[in-house]
Amino acid sequence: MASGYTADEMMIVSAARSLAGGDVCFVGIGAPSAACNLARLTHAPDLTLIYESGTIGARPEVLPLSIGDGELCATAVATVSVPEMFSYWLQGGRISIGFLGAAQLDRYGNVNTTVIGDYAAPKVRLPGGGGAPEIATLCGEVYVTVRHDRRALVDKVDFVTSLGFGPTGVERSRLGIATRGPTQVITDLCILKPEDGTHELIVTSIHPEALPETIRQRTGWDVRFAGDVAATPPPTVEELEVLRDLYRRTREAHGRTAS
Repeated sequence: MASGYTADEMMIVSAARSLAGGDVCFVGIGAPSAACNLARLTHAPDLTLIYESGTIGARPEVLPLSIGDGELCATAVATVSVPEMFSYWLQGGRISIGFLGAAQLDRYGNVNTTVIGDYAAPKVRLPGGGGAPEIATLCGEVYVTVRHDRRALVDKVDFVTSLGFGPTGVERSRLGIATRGPTQVITDLCILKPEDGTHELIVTSIHPEALPETIRQRTGWDVRFAGDVAATPPPTVEELEVLRDLYRRTREAHGRTAS
């Protein structure tokens, strides 16, 4: 057990622990990439990382700035075309986990990375979906990382970029989508998982020093807690050392702060 870590480090470590060596993971840039590479460098060396640009089995020494970062292709086992990545690998059911970030996420795990506000006259125009809508519906299951505040965890997303369980929690199954959808959301305060039956996200584990009242105040819906809420184990010395060294190498390589 280590002391002196940040809430973001706790989030990345918690997300990394959810991955296992046999997983084939479609990786988003940012926090998902940090979590997946931390897992690969610690307890899951056989984890297969796939990025949207077509790189399979990437083992980057530094965190990529984008899906087109040369570091991914240079360290991958193979690089295929984007059409092949989506048609053969993703649509073919060969990817077990999709790991995404979110600008907004609602109680049913729907993700918005398109606009904040009205679509026709948005307050903020976001980067968009890229391959995330397909990842959300075609990977075996989906994990999401997001910082825990009311702007991000909202009652209803302004735009559904990537489908979770739908606006009322039942649309995913009604559309005939057979994959599991978002099975956990990892924030800097806690872990949320869909409740059986309703698919509403409920708190199942609370990170060290986070309080239930803080989680309630920073959630945009009346969030509920599981009957037996776990305490997330704090980061180990090894996890923090490996993560911080990864960030250090990234800063040195890119000449700016990694996040």
